[in-house]
Amino acid sequence: MHSFQIAALPHLILKEGGINQLPQLLLNYGRRVLLVTGRSSFCDSPKWLALCSQLEEEKIDWIHFQVSGEPSPKLVDDAVKKIHQEHIQVVVAIGGGSVLDAAKAIAGLLPFGNSVLDHLEGVGKGIEYQGPSLPMIAVPTTAGTGSEATKNAVLSVQGENGYKKSFRHHSLVPRVAILDPALLASCPQHLIAAQGMDAFTQLLESLVSTRANPFCDALAMSGLKAFKQGFWAAWEGGDHIASKHGRAQMLYAAYLSGVTLAQVGLGSVHGLASPLGAFFPLPHGLVCGTLVAKATELNIRLLRQREPANLALDKYAEVGRLLTDNSLLDREEAADQLVTLLENWTKRLQLPRLSEYGVTEYDLERIVANSRGNSMLTNPLVLSDDDIAELIRARL
Repeated sequence: MHSFQIAALPHLILKEGGINQLPQLLLNYGRRVLLVTGRSSFCDSPKWLALCSQLEEEKIDWIHFQVSGEPSPKLVDDAVKKIHQEHIQVVVAIGGGSVLDAAKAIAGLLPFGNSVLDHLEGVGKGIEYQGPSLPMIAVPTTAGTGSEATKNAVLSVQGENGYKKSFRHHSLVPRVAILDPALLASCPQHLIAAQGMDAFTQLLESLVSTRANPFCDALAMSGLKAFKQGFWAAWEGGDHIASKHGRAQMLYAAYLSGVTLAQVGLGSVHGLASPLGAFFPLPHGLVCGTLVAKATELNIRLLRQREPANLALDKYAEVGRLLTDNSLLDREEAADQLVTLLENWTKRLQLPRLSEYGVTEYDLERIVANSRGNSMLTNPLVLSDDDIAELIRARL
């Protein structure tokens, strides 16, 4: 067994109605709170009014900051400038991955008041962040990114010279993650699809990562089992028992995908998600969903050709047997069945091609050149520029 280490994880609460525990949890950190949410979905719901009432009953003072779309360095810096002198003691994030990422960055900078560009990897000043961050409680309202379990805040600038980079430090890991399935009930079907495929891709890519270890393998397989049991019921929606069970399973799967990606890294899909999301108006989950079938097929095919003894082939087969409910498949059959299943999911979910968001053959060189970040480094085998171009071209 190779040596490995596991970084800090949040205190986890998975419970229907778990958000009702938030006011009491806040009292462990202070009564001066920054509450970060999205623009509308949660704030337009009765749960927002109920939370405000509970906070008032506990005599908790809060400032409300809203995030629209994927967070940028400017959004974070503007928030820090505005709130720096407000003596915030704890940050709460209620929303999707963008809200959680913005909140993590803000929590990290509020004690100091400086710009996130001082620390943003690859494009910042390269100043090492020392911490400590303000404590943060994460309450995801989508089941996909796993941001509630990671130490990085992903920030984006979109356009011709855009980028998608991380501000990361172990002190940015949320202290508490509240997974409340009831918060997913109003999530639209297209978002369940995109977020769910993000979580699935993160679980699969971390399982076959070159940094994989037995601890994270067990978590990834547990997450994949939960995905299998819950995704389609959550996607179909409704208030019946199967849907509620599905939403709980998906929150659990997404959380584990965040744990595993934070510990062992990802692969080619997420390597490409960075430039695709920076250069084009492509939501992250859709990038994952539209690429994962082809990326899996490509990895399996090239591993068979170049590294037939690679353990990743056994892991792909294990996932194939799990998802097809057929433990009798041999290694090749199981991996092939996995690819076929993922291709069928892509069609059933009507996941768009990259060209629908403006990606063309002329963009391939630029995308490939910017795809070799941290995620590509832990793909189960090294992909050439031509291999990566083939992957993109297959989904144009």
